Amino acid sequence: MFKSKKYDPDIELDEAVENLRKGSAEAFQILYHKYHNRVYRFCLRLLGSEPMAKDAFQETFVKVFEKRATFKGDNFAAWLFTIARHTCYNMLRATKEHASFDESYHQAKVQKTTDFGLKQALEDAISSLPTPLREAFILREYEDLSYQEIADVLEIDLSLSKIRVFRARKQLRLILKPIIKELDEHR
Repeated sequence: MFKSKKYDPDIELDEAVENLRKGSAEAFQILYHKYHNRVYRFCLRLLGSEPMAKDAFQETFVKVFEKRATFKGDNFAAWLFTIARHTCYNMLRATKEHASFDESYHQAKVQKTTDFGLKQALEDAISSLPTPLREAFILREYEDLSYQEIADVLEIDLSLSKIRVFRARKQLRLILKPIIKELDEHR
């Protein structure tokens, strides 16, 4: 009897990464389709601006293709998010030179009576976190990266990646505590 060969997406991704190193446009397309949504969401959450996120997203994938031969590791996702992170930071640095920070605009504005309001409150709370905590939290909770992958992306120790996620969660609980208390009172 013949055994049917089972489809293994991890093998296809490994092959795509290897073929990308050789300049394969098809491999690039496979990897782009696998990661484009996650990279865009990461850029959007880190930058907080849709136009900037779109620019960072596009620049990230251009850099991935341009630097494809430099990828030597075995964790493509960590390498990709590292490029996205550096791209976002470069954009933030460039905009800081041209704009001042308006704290009143960035204060949490909460509509507490709807699910949308709660979602917005969470997004605002995440945006208010210090950048090192925010990016670790986003990578863990939204991009589902392991603590080791977070450490690789952020270029920090594994233990520090765990600490940052823990501290982010703790700060978010404190920020959101009054909102959740008010929601509980109205139920």
